[in-house]
Amino acid sequence: MLTKAWLTHYPDGVPERVDVPDISVDALLKQSATQFGEHTAIIDDGRKMTYAELDQQVDQFAAALHARGLKKGDPVLLMLPNSHEYILSYYAILRMGAIVVQVNPMYQSQELAHMISIVHPRLFIGETKQRTKLSKYNLPSIYIDGETDDLATIIHNADIHRNVTTEITPAEDVAVIQFTGGTTGVPKGAMLTHANLVANVIQTFAFAKGTLVRPGEVFLGVSPFFHVLGMSSVMNQGIYAAATIVTMRRWRVQDGVRLINEHQPTYFPAVPTMYIGLLNYAKKHPVSFGNFKVMTGGGAPMPVEVIRGVEQLTGAVISEGYGLSEASPTTHRNPYHGLRKVGSIGVPLPSTECRIVDIDTGKDAHIGEAGELLIKGPQVMKGYWGEPEATEQQLKDGWLRTGDIATVDADGYFYIVGRKKEMVIGSGYNIYPNEVEDLLYAHEHVLEVSVYGVPDPYRGETLAASVVLTEGADTTAEQLIKWCIEHLAAYKVPEIIEFRSELPKTTVAKCCEESSLKKWSINENKRKRCGSPLSFIFAISSTIVGE
Repeated sequence: MLTKAWLTHYPDGVPERVDVPDISVDALLKQSATQFGEHTAIIDDGRKMTYAELDQQVDQFAAALHARGLKKGDPVLLMLPNSHEYILSYYAILRMGAIVVQVNPMYQSQELAHMISIVHPRLFIGETKQRTKLSKYNLPSIYIDGETDDLATIIHNADIHRNVTTEITPAEDVAVIQFTGGTTGVPKGAMLTHANLVANVIQTFAFAKGTLVRPGEVFLGVSPFFHVLGMSSVMNQGIYAAATIVTMRRWRVQDGVRLINEHQPTYFPAVPTMYIGLLNYAKKHPVSFGNFKVMTGGGAPMPVEVIRGVEQLTGAVISEGYGLSEASPTTHRNPYHGLRKVGSIGVPLPSTECRIVDIDTGKDAHIGEAGELLIKGPQVMKGYWGEPEATEQQLKDGWLRTGDIATVDADGYFYIVGRKKEMVIGSGYNIYPNEVEDLLYAHEHVLEVSVYGVPDPYRGETLAASVVLTEGADTTAEQLIKWCIEHLAAYKVPEIIEFRSELPKTTVAKCCEESSLKKWSINENKRKRCGSPLSFIFAISSTIVGE
């Protein structure tokens, strides 16, 4: 068992353990509204809403949901971009005791089908442009931009005197179902309780003692709220801190710079792609980013040169960390003040226990030895929705098996060195190759396919696919790309298609991308058609894959 050497590197005032209040997630909003009601809670496309206004509208929307028959424990698909409507809907669902099921707005019908089959939602909240994706499910829906029954009208007509008080047991009641790939790559719904989410807010804010204050911060809400990082580090933590959350529906560098200049945010949780975009923009345009206190990295590995470049540009500290959906998500972070080790994920947050165990024997590894990272703490999920066997495999005696391979040094700083699971992280998004493989196999001219991640200087990782076509087929890479675009979210579309006459196999006839395919060399600056009829590399522009 590790000796917790990391505690000596905690900044002054950061406790080893935190007391987590026995409250629901929406109570964080109620507290801030009570104490700082006139403070601006949200700035969304120029529109401002105070904490008092937000809390009142959450009460009204919760009453409207209750009037429509929604009950405690009912799952609700929430499929919106970052916006005041997202925040309002999220807290209203929780206030009446229902469960938020986070959905990426880029998901297509095929991706939604799996989620719906698992959680059996009682309601959908989204935009009218999503209507066709859900048409076959006959699911009760609220479209925030509907012609007659839009969100503003629903709130205006709500019976504010309706009693929607719901007794919530924070440690037991599920607040959010966050879909994740688990260790198998098959999407599972991680059940995050109210206690899990409140704990992670308290842990991360306690670790920022002396850096972030309550109230007075301005959070740049660019990380998607439907992603566990944006939900917890931006939305929930921002609401707890009574901060002003400046929402951005989709990251575009020019728009990001405009919002930074206009609102002077102090806290910017982001993925490497966003920071790289800022650096590239600053090379061509004069910028001033002097108001940032701290910026956090997560969602994908952060190149050292990017960290140094952004810190030089902004004067702020970039704190790398680590988390996963099953842990609400944050478990590790580099201290904002004191010893930071670039390239490490930092040290465990308060009240977080860690082990590194040998993959084969399960015995605790020594300092410097690689093994699977295990985590225990109040932020660790309750389990997977409807999958007790998967829960038992992932959680043993309270220890969460992360599936990531890590080492720890003598100072107690952790490093991720690999993955047991074949997940690819591109631009901060989790991508599961087997899902893309299944889609390509559904194409009539694809005989064999292997999808895998390759390094990318901008996205961190991007998808490549090695494809064997059926005999006589003349399908092009462009056609396969189009096939993927029609059925998958843009960030899952392979950027590179390679045609081969055959794929290497293991002794059990399984396509072996690890030993052969993943090792072929790609010159990122020269992705183009190759002369060999058996090797054809095709690259699509970053605009197609949603950068």
